[in-house]
Amino acid sequence: MAYSGQPILVQDLLFRPEHSLIDQSLHSSLGETTTNGDGFGIGWYGEGAEPAVYKSIEPAWNDSNLREIAKQVRTPIMLAHVRSSTGTAVQRSNCHPFRYGQWLWVHNGVLRGFQKIRRDLLMAVDPDLFPYIEGSTDTEALFYLAMTFGLVDDPFDAVARAVGFVEDVGHTYDVDHPVQMTVATTDGESLWVFRYSSERHSRSLFFSTEISQLRALHPEVEVLRQLGAETRFVVSEPLRDLEGAWNEVPESAAAVVGPGTTALRPFAPIAPG
Repeated sequence: MAYSGQPILVQDLLFRPEHSLIDQSLHSSLGETTTNGDGFGIGWYGEGAEPAVYKSIEPAWNDSNLREIAKQVRTPIMLAHVRSSTGTAVQRSNCHPFRYGQWLWVHNGVLRGFQKIRRDLLMAVDPDLFPYIEGSTDTEALFYLAMTFGLVDDPFDAVARAVGFVEDVGHTYDVDHPVQMTVATTDGESLWVFRYSSERHSRSLFFSTEISQLRALHPEVEVLRQLGAETRFVVSEPLRDLEGAWNEVPESAAAVVGPGTTALRPFAPIAPG
């Protein structure tokens, strides 16, 4: 889940919605697995020069410290993730979001054949960035490839080049459909999201309708009056069943999400060379 808007308590984002991310960690209806209990993490922007992260290998529904933090932290931008491991170890360094400088990154999906292609992917990471890789996941590798290909300057181009590189390496190892991803990344000001898979059958991803439109559609829903006009959510699964509230990100698409707008565009990998 990604949130952008006026500062809001984390508990209102994580625990209050009917089908919150905490509920999804136990009862995912659209995910690859129903239960996502291999750790979790949140990343948010506050008073510091860089975003803060809180990650744990505990299941999200069972972490009392998360509930305590969520009651006190207020933020204008947050990324949150519940993990179901695709083969790498259940350890804190493998939990999302991943952070470098001002940037946060979460990923739902898998780089297939990762153990075969891992060395080639990591060797392509900028040597100045390589020391910051802490874990063993495909997600972190993809993040640092995107950083290597220029995420700071042009997120759309950088992610397209990173995905193109992964596909190219995967094909040299006879890996079918190397990439399956929905990604959200932010620098604390804007939020970029991506939905793509090599087989053109990606995991689900939705963005929320503009709050003013939702208020007009559902004047009876009190929580909509409490959200700021610039509120935007990006989620793997809708947080509640509310007609007109959610818009599916199209297959092979990307978007920049900002105050009052979601600018969609086609997404295609850029092959090396």
